[in-house]
Amino acid sequence: MRLTTKGRYAVTAMLDLAVHATQGPITLADISQRQGISLSYLEQLFAKLRKRELVSSARGPGGGYRLSREAGEINVAEIISAVDEKVDATRCAGEEGCQDGERCLTHQLWTDLSELLYDFLEGISLGKLVEERHVKDVAARQDEKQKQLREGGESQPESNEKIVAMQG
Repeated sequence: MRLTTKGRYAVTAMLDLAVHATQGPITLADISQRQGISLSYLEQLFAKLRKRELVSSARGPGGGYRLSREAGEINVAEIISAVDEKVDATRCAGEEGCQDGERCLTHQLWTDLSELLYDFLEGISLGKLVEERHVKDVAARQDEKQKQLREGGESQPESNEKIVAMQG
């Protein structure tokens, strides 16, 4: 299978947006913190997602990203395609040059599997995923962890200032 980190991270980030859709624009920093994906990598992915009109952005204070359509209207296959990924189980990327430039014995098997996988992912919307119990549970845990980090992080600068003052 050739579904790389790029496709997985794009789906994860889009699902994070869908889960938090009622909170207004979501910053990439928040997604990065909740999902453990680097901010610079998210910026690259979201440039592609925005170009394919899957997300829209709002600039300035309170800005961030939101889904450009309802979560139920965006499917997983569309997200993967938007970041230039392909759902492809063949060795030859579907070019039929698997064995010395010719079609291999199992080429059609892997092509059929690729089509089934694509159809499967095309049938799953972000809206459907958001409603799944395990997604809700994981999102609640991530939100709680982020809340704890923020609460700890807000008091952190004060303690660092005290340490600097004591050292000075």
